Amino acid sequence: MPSEAGLADLRAALDEERAQLRHQLADLGFGDDGGLAYDQNFADSSQVTAERGEAEALANSLKEMLAEVEHALAKFEAGTYGLCENCGEPIPPARLEAKPAARLCINCASRR
Repeated sequence: MPSEAGLADLRAALDEERAQLRHQLADLGFGDDGGLAYDQNFADSSQVTAERGEAEALANSLKEMLAEVEHALAKFEAGTYGLCENCGEPIPPARLEAKPAARLCINCASRR
């Protein structure tokens, strides 16, 4: 289990990652309502459709990462951050540093 200072650093990294993901989603046009805004009067609807599909695919990936980060932050609040969700053992600090939102220890992750 990481030290108190290490945990504070990991939480700060997760908070920063959450802010960046929210910013990236907003830049793509996905606001708090989750919708994507495009100009309906744009002349080339096929281009809009293609761009919208790309933006939605990227946004879905960002939303999944954001959900993982928010899950990890919720585990901080619950006092369970850093524990494997499968076996309950502490996740090694090196794994948490590499992937702060990790849900599983290396052993459990490698079995999946």
